[in-house]
Amino acid sequence: MSCSLDDVDCIKLTVSKIFSYGIIIGSVLVKLPQIIKIVNSKSGRGINLFSVTMELGAISASVSYGYASKFPFSSYGESIFLAVQTLIVGMLVLSYQRQSLHVLLYLGTYCTIMSVLLSSMMPYAFLKFLQTSIIPVITFSKLLQAFENYKNQSTGQLSAITIFLLFAGALARIFTSMQETGDSLLMTTFIVSASLNGLIAFQLLYYWNSTNAINAKSKPKTS
Repeated sequence: MSCSLDDVDCIKLTVSKIFSYGIIIGSVLVKLPQIIKIVNSKSGRGINLFSVTMELGAISASVSYGYASKFPFSSYGESIFLAVQTLIVGMLVLSYQRQSLHVLLYLGTYCTIMSVLLSSMMPYAFLKFLQTSIIPVITFSKLLQAFENYKNQSTGQLSAITIFLLFAGALARIFTSMQETGDSLLMTTFIVSASLNGLIAFQLLYYWNSTNAINAKSKPKTS
């Protein structure tokens, strides 16, 4: 896309596309630090499974809505990679709770629901309703995690890298959604997401010392 220096709209769209694809590339690995942290500690301590599941539902609804709305892939592509990684986090938390059967049930249920949401039989009005419902779902799930952190006076196995990347990505998405889709529903979703991820990021900094102390005590001793 070539733009003249006086074509402000074209420049904004170009910058938005660059941001969008940067977000998508970054999203491929955004939750990898979280996954590695859980695997290395062999524990999902401090991670609220219900909150993770609600977040997974919200992300997946965004994928379905973006796909059905025929928005450009650049406007929602990262949600696909985030959904896969969030699913893995949920499965790991269950796995380290010694609930192998529940892991398979969790995966099977998710795949079944997504196949229905992405099918042509799903009414667009319902997908739009799901996208609207994301806002209270995100709010509740993030506040649930924030309360868990407050209750424990620690952020447990939450990854600082993952949370700060999610915060930055949501901020950037406010701008890109405005430029690429003009969809007020999407913009509102990302404003709420950025605000709540910012709250979790603040808790990570606030509880940094106590979290490190608790994690050090919970590490298995090696002989």
